[in-house]
Amino acid sequence: MAVVELTKDNFEEVVTQNDFVVIDFWAPWCGPCRGFAPVFEATAEKHPDIVFGKVNTDEEHALAAHFGIRSIPTLMVFREQVILYAQPGALPASALESVIEQAKALDMDEVRRQIERERAGEES
Repeated sequence: MAVVELTKDNFEEVVTQNDFVVIDFWAPWCGPCRGFAPVFEATAEKHPDIVFGKVNTDEEHALAAHFGIRSIPTLMVFREQVILYAQPGALPASALESVIEQAKALDMDEVRRQIERERAGEES
């Protein structure tokens, strides 16, 4: 599957309408971002069951601010609308594959239960 350009207009729809979304927050002037782009795109080709999106932080200031992006590239993984991974830094292909495989292996029902337990603890 091709990499999707994400904007404030389509971001929510893409994340809510797809079970698994991997997002690269990047900027055209960023050397590490340009270096990571071919790795991201090649990985997207290997996983047609996952939506891969890119957010150009120069054009999408509101999205970058909403997610607290302070360093680029930043990789973010959503599964069933839950952020499972959000880390700055360009990853080698093997590390990106590892992040994806770990996210695939998670029991999302257990993840949601853990989130609820944490929220309940904060409200006490």
